[in-house]
Order: sequence, then C-alpha cells, then structure tokens
Amino acid sequence: MSYRHQERHRTDRIGWLRAAVLGANDGIVSTASLVLGVAAANVSHDNVMVAGIAGLVAGAMSMAAGEYVSVRSQADSEQAALDLERKELAMDSQGEHRELSAIYVNRGLDPALAKQVAEQLMAHDALGAHARDELGITDTFSARPLQAALTSAASFAVGAAMPLLAVAAVPASYLIPVVSGTSLLFLAILGGVAARVGGASAATGAMRVTFWGALAMALTAGVGILFGTVA
Repeated sequence: MSYRHQERHRTDRIGWLRAAVLGANDGIVSTASLVLGVAAANVSHDNVMVAGIAGLVAGAMSMAAGEYVSVRSQADSEQAALDLERKELAMDSQGEHRELSAIYVNRGLDPALAKQVAEQLMAHDALGAHARDELGITDTFSARPLQAALTSAASFAVGAAMPLLAVAAVPASYLIPVVSGTSLLFLAILGGVAARVGGASAATGAMRVTFWGALAMALTAGVGILFGTVA
C-alpha cells in the first residue's frame, strides 16, 4: 500500500489573502472614518449616507486601479526577466548550466550531484528551472494583475458596506457610537480571521488592525468636529 505524505502549507494563499485583507480593511477603515467625520460635522443623516456610498464606489475603483497597476508592473518585470533568460539559454546553454549548478552547490549540494540535478532539470524544462531557482518566479507567487484588482475592489466594497449598513440601520443621534463600535468589531474579526488563515496569532492580528482602525476613525472624527464647529 502506498503512502502519500501531504503537508498543508499556506504559501499558495498569500497573493489573494493579501489583496482581500488589504481591501476589506481599507473599506471598513476609510468608509467608517469618512462617515464619522461627516457625521461629526453635524450634517443630515442622508448626507452622511451619500458620502459613505460615494466613498465606497471611489475607494473600490481606486483599490482596483492601484492594485492592477502595481501587480501589472510586477508581471511586466517578470516577463522581461524570463525573455532575457530565454535568450541566454539559447546563446549559452552550457554557461547557464554551470550557473544553475553553482546555485545548487550554494544551497548545499555536492558539486557532482548539483551538476546532475541541473542537467536533469534543464533537460526537462530549462526555462522553468532557471525561472524558479535563479529568478525566484513560480506559479504560486507569479503576478496576477486582474485577479488582484478584482479581489481588492470586491473586498473593499464588502468592507465598506459594513459601516454603511450601520448608518442605514440607526438614527442620526446614535450614528457615531454605533458606527464606531460595529466597525471596530468588524476590524477585530477581520484581523483575527486573516491572521488565523495565514497561520499567525488571531489575537495579535485582531489587536493590530483594531488599534490602527480606531486611530484613523478618531482622527477623522476630530477633523469633522473641528470643521463643524468652525462652520
């Protein structure tokens, strides 16, 4: 009977997890802060809601555009590196073989074994071997611009919808304490879940995200109170 040992690693989650957590966190923090800032300026409940919805749409589009441009640049750099490596393999296959062997020797293999490993890997997939072991480009960590953009926009919108639901559910007199409390709760849950999925401490993740979210909301509310008083 054959036995297959399978280990569960989290490295394949890093790309989408990063974009999802960043988007949802920004959605909650920025929208809740915006809502609190506007509400603190003593405007109407409807104006607070309109400002929140506008912040959701603008934030989601900004997250998508920024993430796409950033990851697209990374993908372009990876492709340029692969194109250069492909040319070097065509022009100097033996030199590239020696280069790959040296990488394996530096990682601890015996020179003779390193040479044999390099020969077999290059015979199977020369570009793939150099992409992985020389350039550090793998399928797991390769840049996916569209996926990152859509994930960021969707997660931002989900995060931003949370404080907006609180705004819609309560009258103006309770808006500030309810939005503050629920948003901090959402942030704590998000931070804890994200840390847990990534293999880190849920409590530490929750406290970290909640602290910075509370600071952002407090500062924005302070600005709203200041300008509301001046007006």
